[in-house]
Amino acid sequence: MDKSKSVEKLKSVRDVSGIPDRESIISLGRSVLEKEAAALVDLEKSLGDDFAAACLTIFTETRQLVVTGLGKSGHIARKIAATFAATGTPAIFVHPSEAGHGDMGMIAKGDVLLVLSNSGNTPELQPVMKYARKLGVPIIGMASRPTSKVIQFADIALLLPNVWEACPENLAPTTSTTMQLALGDALAMTVMEMRGVTRKDLRKLHPAGAIGLALTPVQEIMVTDPDRLPLVSHQAGMPETISVMTSGCFGMAGVLDTSGALVGVITDGDLRRRFGLLETAFAHEVMTRTPKVISPDMLADEALAFLNDNKISATFVVEDPSAGHQPPLGILHIHDLLRLGLN
Repeated sequence: MDKSKSVEKLKSVRDVSGIPDRESIISLGRSVLEKEAAALVDLEKSLGDDFAAACLTIFTETRQLVVTGLGKSGHIARKIAATFAATGTPAIFVHPSEAGHGDMGMIAKGDVLLVLSNSGNTPELQPVMKYARKLGVPIIGMASRPTSKVIQFADIALLLPNVWEACPENLAPTTSTTMQLALGDALAMTVMEMRGVTRKDLRKLHPAGAIGLALTPVQEIMVTDPDRLPLVSHQAGMPETISVMTSGCFGMAGVLDTSGALVGVITDGDLRRRFGLLETAFAHEVMTRTPKVISPDMLADEALAFLNDNKISATFVVEDPSAGHQPPLGILHIHDLLRLGLN
């Protein structure tokens, strides 16, 4: 629906008997967010030794992290497992009901079991915890009631603040699942930092999609065809240089010394600044002597930020930008990045 029509529809409800007006609807939405935000503040303040112990256990003892939960907690458990798996910790979700029908075999010695339950007394979770205990698998319990079976059975207890749900009837899991999700993220990101996972490591785990694109090295995107690289000798005349600039579609030319090293670049701005000299000047007299260059290992999103920050549309790629004059390996234009979907 068109946004303006949606707004008009909201405005019109104030005239319908029994339906809250627009301001009341917005107020209700804000009330939910305020309750959940307040719960997250309480959760943050509650982190302590048990959180550290959970992170260390996952970091040091995991063949894989097994996450389980039922109902809404099960949905959150799936997401937590996916987040761990995507950030360097092998992880799977095991449905507690399916575990009783053969999936218990997914849990093995060397695993760590993370159990989610708001009440902590979900019956289907108990056989999973008992099986893990027999195997000697450490159990991390996440629940809101200190006397619950999940918390009492766990080796490490992550106790959620016992706050009201954002649901007006205090029934639908809302605030509790928000806290579970946030605490799962805190665990995953902390363990990720402990493992020293880098952006390059993440790319191996995210070869596709927006993340994979953003983490693609420049060397896989840059133009390397010698016939397409806009390069001229430092002794080239400006008519030749301008011809290279206009035919290359990069809006610039790289200037090479006798060894083939990049010693400067000429852009449209350089041409305008030295317009009166263009008929007789050589490339080295017009070029900018400190060209902004990047390495082939720079990631695509970093390259886009580099171009934007320096207000340039293209840059040459060299092996080590800090090592002085070097032969260009290729050239990267901002349009190459935008065409791939980066923005």
